[in-house]
Amino acid sequence: MPKFTDSASRLWEVVPLERKKSLLSNVWCGKCRHEVTIANFTGVVKAGDLLLVGKCTECRDDVAKLIAMV
Repeated sequence: MPKFTDSASRLWEVVPLERKKSLLSNVWCGKCRHEVTIANFTGVVKAGDLLLVGKCTECRDDVAKLIAMV
């Protein structure tokens, strides 16, 4: 289970399951130079948006996904 701050957890809970799957499997890896899946991620809120930070499942480099919460 990923570690989230309380505020990040509340934002993540409102994201529908299918959207979560799509977001997690559509993360850009600068080292692999293509979209990958994020693993071992944590979640925090930055400027009202949800930021996921974790590892690329292919090369294990750091990756992040910013999810705009409108």
